[in-house]
Amino acid sequence: MSPKRPHIVFIMADQMAAPLLPMYNSASVVKMPHLSALAAAGVTFDSAYCNSPLCAPSRFSLVSGQLPSQIGGFDNAADFAADVPTYAHYLRNLGYRTALSGKMHFCGPDQLHGYEERLTSDIYPADYGWAVNWDELEVRPSWYHNMASVLQAGPSVRTNQLDFDEEVVFKARQYLYDHVRNTPEQPFCLTVSMTHPHDPYTIPAEFWNLYQDSEIPMPRNPIAQAAQDAHSKRILKVIDLWDKPVSEEAIRRARRAYFGSCSYVDAKIGEILKTLDECGLRKDTIIVFSGDHGDMLGERGLWYKMHWFEMAARVPLVVCAPGRFSPHKVSQSVSTIDLLPTLVELAGGTVDSQLHLDGRSLVAHLQGLTDTPGHDEVIGEYMAEGSKTPLVMIRRGPWKFIYGQDDVCMLFNLDQDPDELNNLAEQAAYQDTARAFHEEVAQRWDLPALHAQVLASQRRRRLVGKALAQGKRTSWDHQPFVDASQQYMRNHIDLDDLERRARF
Repeated sequence: MSPKRPHIVFIMADQMAAPLLPMYNSASVVKMPHLSALAAAGVTFDSAYCNSPLCAPSRFSLVSGQLPSQIGGFDNAADFAADVPTYAHYLRNLGYRTALSGKMHFCGPDQLHGYEERLTSDIYPADYGWAVNWDELEVRPSWYHNMASVLQAGPSVRTNQLDFDEEVVFKARQYLYDHVRNTPEQPFCLTVSMTHPHDPYTIPAEFWNLYQDSEIPMPRNPIAQAAQDAHSKRILKVIDLWDKPVSEEAIRRARRAYFGSCSYVDAKIGEILKTLDECGLRKDTIIVFSGDHGDMLGERGLWYKMHWFEMAARVPLVVCAPGRFSPHKVSQSVSTIDLLPTLVELAGGTVDSQLHLDGRSLVAHLQGLTDTPGHDEVIGEYMAEGSKTPLVMIRRGPWKFIYGQDDVCMLFNLDQDPDELNNLAEQAAYQDTARAFHEEVAQRWDLPALHAQVLASQRRRRLVGKALAQGKRTSWDHQPFVDASQQYMRNHIDLDDLERRARF
């Protein structure tokens, strides 16, 4: 018998650029058979975006359905307040078991944010050590990305990230086995969040050897550093690439390892799907796949994320629920803040109308009904490394508008210019469109006030972080607890009862 409410498995990848993947690019050489099959059987969003192209701000927005400015999610060391509702809180109120296996980059003392259980620790620190400093814009943070990930790219036997993701998927599969053995009647929402294909660009030979150098496409549109926009120039300095050319061989090796990492993620997706099948859960489970942001991967001469260009800002988004939604593609632009109201609606609940929410449900898109089309709009904010003031983005219809006070203004028609090479912001023929977006930015944001808010937050966190590093340190990093007294064979547990509960 199907449960009254569907199970939900939400799988996340880290820094996976949607434009490179086979479900979005017919010329893609990336081998992802499991994800491709999910996309073919499900609903694929062709124009899905993060709401901030950096790990923590994007994830805070994703789980809360709110823009970074609404929740103080400014950078990778921003405190995520415990009173911000997440989809995990909503689903728990609907009777769901909620669990997180893997990365979510929560900063601050609350490391659960509505999840009943975190099956692993996080791969990233939970303190304020990575706070951005707009008071010293010319000082490059020593702890941030540099080009070592590119220059040292290649095959490896073991890495920090492999250790992490192997544990993430193992613990997720154990959770599914435990569910069918112990709580089969209760609906669950399991979030499985891997750190691949995030740099460093290295992967075991099994996945490296899926590709040959000759089949790795090089970046199509390199842009000279002097010709870059002001924000891109700052990014080049932040990642220590300014005035430092990178060889074609290094670029190709980094991209090859990245493709191999995508295939590694796909293999892990296959393991999770196999477990769902083994446990008889597949037909009652809605499977969602997405990510936190993309990776420029050498396009336009840029690497990593931190900008609103397609490679950094577009994310995969697939919802597979055979029997609920027929397979189709969605062309409208949506974003990951839309996931909270979507998951709540799919679970049979409603969001609290008295609480602020920026996201909008994707259920109309999933149903594919022409008489009730879903929304076509993405709003984005970036206030972290490489910025000197908030860099905002509006995506609607064919248009993308990027604006940073004083130094960045870009307008692209992505239908005509998918590579974003022709900035229309200053062209006479598009002044009405540009003016309308300028007016919308002025309506949506008080940018000077937001700038002051971000600056004050940075200063507070730097002072507090410095103090907490002195003397006795109390870690905020999540510590998964395992009660060994309840595992395997123990004298206080009846052997026959133990074997009955452990067998499926």
